[in-house]
Amino acid sequence: MIKEFCAENFTNIPNAIASGATRIELCDNLAVGGTTVSKGVLAETMAYCSEKGVPVMAIIRPRGGNFVYTDIELKIMEADILEARQLGVDGVVFGCLNEQHKIDEEAMLILLEASEGMQVTFHMAFDLMKRDDQFEAIDWLSQHGVTRILTHGGASVVPIEQHLEYLNDLISYANNRITILPGGGITYKNIDTVTSFLNVKEVHGTQIVDFHF
Repeated sequence: MIKEFCAENFTNIPNAIASGATRIELCDNLAVGGTTVSKGVLAETMAYCSEKGVPVMAIIRPRGGNFVYTDIELKIMEADILEARQLGVDGVVFGCLNEQHKIDEEAMLILLEASEGMQVTFHMAFDLMKRDDQFEAIDWLSQHGVTRILTHGGASVVPIEQHLEYLNDLISYANNRITILPGGGITYKNIDTVTSFLNVKEVHGTQIVDFHF
C-alpha cells in the first residue's frame, strides 16, 4: 500500500516517513489547496527522501484560486517543472482547466512536454469538472501518459465515504489505463475502510499516517 503524505513544506516529512508514509506530495500553502514550494525546500526534501528511498511528487501551482492559467503563469509552471527535474524529483502534480471546466489541452501539452521522464499526477482540478467530462478526461490523460489522477470523487465538503460508489465507477472506467488516487479526508483512521471498498493500492492525505505534529 502506497501511503502518499501531503506535506506542507519540509517540517513534518521526517515524522511522516518514520510513521509509515511511502510517498510524499510536496506543496506549500495548504490553506489554498497547495502551491509550489521554493527551490530550497525542494532540494532539502529530495536530499532527505532520496536517502530514505521515498519518492517525491512536487505540486506545480503558482497561486491559489482557479486552474485557468495565463501564458505567463504557464511559463512559470514550465520553469518550475524543469527545476524539479534538475533536482531529480520523481514526479510533478498539476492540472489545467479552461473556462468551461474541461481540460485545457494546449496548456497540459506544454507542461507534459516539460515533465518528460517524470511521473505526472493530475490533481484535484479534476473534481471541478462535470461528471461526464471526467470520463472524457480519463481518456485524454491516459492517452497522454499521465500517471494518475488525484480525486476526492466529488465536493470536498462531503466526506469521502459518501463518494466511494462514484470513485469505484471512475476506477472501473480507468481500467488500469491510469491510476485513480483517492484523496481528501482519508486518514489513518478510515484508510482500511476506503481501501478495502475501492480495492486500491495508493491513497493520499495530510493525515494518512499517525504521528504527532
